[in-house]
Amino acid sequence: MELKRVVVTGLGALTPIGKNITEYWDGLERGISGAGPITRFDATNFKTKFACEIKDYNSDNYFDRKEARKLDLYAQFALIVAEEALKDSNIDISKIDLNKAGVIWGSGIGGIDTLTQEVKEYVKNGEIPRFNPFFIPKMISDIAAGHISMKYGFRGPNFTTVSACASSTNAIIDAYTYIRLGKADIFVTGGSEASVNEAGVAGFNAMRAISTRNDDPKTASRPFDVDRDGFVMADGGGALILEEYEHAKKRGAKIYAELIGAGLSADAYHLTAPHPEGEGAQLVMRNAIEDAEIKPEDIDYINVHGTSTPLGDISEPIAIKKVFGEHAYKLSISSTKSMTGHMLGAAGAAESIAAILAIVNGIIPPTINHFNLDPLVDSKLDFTFNKAKKLDIKVALSNTFGFGGHNASVIFRKLNN
Repeated sequence: MELKRVVVTGLGALTPIGKNITEYWDGLERGISGAGPITRFDATNFKTKFACEIKDYNSDNYFDRKEARKLDLYAQFALIVAEEALKDSNIDISKIDLNKAGVIWGSGIGGIDTLTQEVKEYVKNGEIPRFNPFFIPKMISDIAAGHISMKYGFRGPNFTTVSACASSTNAIIDAYTYIRLGKADIFVTGGSEASVNEAGVAGFNAMRAISTRNDDPKTASRPFDVDRDGFVMADGGGALILEEYEHAKKRGAKIYAELIGAGLSADAYHLTAPHPEGEGAQLVMRNAIEDAEIKPEDIDYINVHGTSTPLGDISEPIAIKKVFGEHAYKLSISSTKSMTGHMLGAAGAAESIAAILAIVNGIIPPTINHFNLDPLVDSKLDFTFNKAKKLDIKVALSNTFGFGGHNASVIFRKLNN
């Protein structure tokens, strides 16, 4: 069976450093930090008092109030970025087969904000269980995909992938696979997350997973730095329109890049810690390279998982060196989480977009907040510290790894007709 080619024809983003694709790329290129004091709740008594929130977000700018009350924030973010991506793709919905247009979305946690607020109200109001009738459909992780499909009438495959911080990369991979197999022509895919609330911050604090650098939030996300103390939580979403190449070509679509390979693996090692030698990370990158039918030396840029955690920032560079050998020292590498923070289930989508735009613009976004390299990290690797650089990028790889040992990698290439 001959597999179909898959291309990216639309992008949408809502991030802590930009509320649309143009702003997002501008923030990446300029090396902007999205971190600041938490505004969504009173964080006075929390160990961590900052995060990467969506700045000045107001649902009234996107939804009427009746509609917004039915949507958890993560679903709002999903609908916003899906709309931007579809508009960007210039798809005329009246002229496509809606039975072959689908939605596969990713979210690691889903409607945790709704769950938190509903439980708080229950506790406050006493023993009588008065819950919002939309409580369950607002909270469940699959509902964002459902809302997108209902809004546009897409009747193709529709579901949500949940694999912690690899969730939206998993969603992209599933959409890619369905199109390759001829099961669909078009997918809205990506992910969203809205976990900067009392339960989310307190939960990650309890795990000692997030930074407590309250005196200097903007430099708290510092991947590979010896003084890093955990990741910075972030909200947001990213959407990609994946399309079968001939379908896109026939309608004269603008094509950003081709998705040529995908890999999946499991660490099978620990609940939250990566394998110290990055065995799962090695396997997922090798799987993606094999799937793309390219050589490791063909890759120019890696958008690494690079969370600013003590263990993860050591194991991923080890894995890169084992997979790429001497070519590892010729690669450009960067962690855009240094700017956006960690968008959890939405990270893979946002970082895939960063990799795609790096190809389009010929610019490697930087790893900001670098002061002193961890001596356990190879100083000969090029992490693009603190300042973006120009580079003709033909092939880019994006890594995402999640709690539970879930690993997902995707490879994008400048379009070769």
